[in-house]
Amino acid sequence: MTPETHAQLTRLRHDLHQYPELSGQESETAARMAELLREYGADQVLTGLGGHGVAAIFDGGQPGPTVGIRCELDGLPIQELNTQPYVSKVPGKGHLCGHDGHMTIVLGVAEELTRQRPTKGRVVLIFQPAEETGQGAIAFRADLKFDQIAPDYVFSLHNLPGLKLGAVELCEGPANCASRGMRVTLTGKTSHAAAPQDGISPARAVSELMLKLADLGAGGALDTDFALTTVTHASLGEATFGISPGQAEIWVTLRTVSDRRMKSLMAEAEALARNAASADGLAVAVTYDDVFEACTNHDEAVRTIVTACTERGVPCELTETPQKFSEDFGQFGKGAKAAMFWLGSGQDHPQLHNPDYDFPDALIPVGVDVFVAAIRSLVS
Repeated sequence: MTPETHAQLTRLRHDLHQYPELSGQESETAARMAELLREYGADQVLTGLGGHGVAAIFDGGQPGPTVGIRCELDGLPIQELNTQPYVSKVPGKGHLCGHDGHMTIVLGVAEELTRQRPTKGRVVLIFQPAEETGQGAIAFRADLKFDQIAPDYVFSLHNLPGLKLGAVELCEGPANCASRGMRVTLTGKTSHAAAPQDGISPARAVSELMLKLADLGAGGALDTDFALTTVTHASLGEATFGISPGQAEIWVTLRTVSDRRMKSLMAEAEALARNAASADGLAVAVTYDDVFEACTNHDEAVRTIVTACTERGVPCELTETPQKFSEDFGQFGKGAKAAMFWLGSGQDHPQLHNPDYDFPDALIPVGVDVFVAAIRSLVS
């Protein structure tokens, strides 16, 4: 990548950074991606996939595999606290996970494909909505238009604070934990605070569950038995001194390396909720949100990324330790040979979702180089 191209893409990233849109609301970002992809000469640009998803097809014109490169469109509901001139202009919203940088990298891939198109097969550049809620990839793949672009191979990256700037790390096998938000609602009966015995209070049950659910998954080694439960929110009754409460909620995030372990952890957590409710004569309801299945890399796709890094002189290390945080990219691996790799943001870089996080622009040419080398190995 020339310095001029890097500077151009950096300006584009800074502009995207200023106008983040939340999951499911990415209409303006998606429209801009579609416009730029048409300018880059994509043979076909599909829009509206699974909401605001966009896909650009670069066709080699000869038989061969379809290679997908995926990035994310959405920002976060966090107020940015940086002071750079391109800070978010949308109050309470920020690109504090780096999706602005990921989009820019994939647009850089589009520019490279404009200069040298695939000679066989197809390259499909995927701009996916709603990654942060876990709903985007599911909806994207369920869209009827997905049949037109279903990839044989699909690759993605995520920048990773704590890893040396510009270095690549990836897993063989499990790459990201499964996770889901569990909401337990306990319903009893209100009463006057002077006569709590005439009601059914969930206070004891919710207090018990806050401790028992937290103890259910202690974390530890990221192996097949790994389970981590994190209580994130609890509420009890109304903010008043005159009413003995009749309802409570507790929210807890369940996290495991495998989907199999997630099923057993859910069963254990639900049993705790039922037992606590039954002991005090409460009704109980359990619902789930932000559901992410485990993300697993395919061996052949991993080898493709390792070879691409070697070819482009990018430091690359294989690891057996998956990331604790979740990714809905695993959905694409259900029909393709998929791999996600981690691109180092720097060892002292602010953490993802921190209010002072910002994507390092130095990663743009590195990400483009690795993706382009992987593409060339499969469709050239």
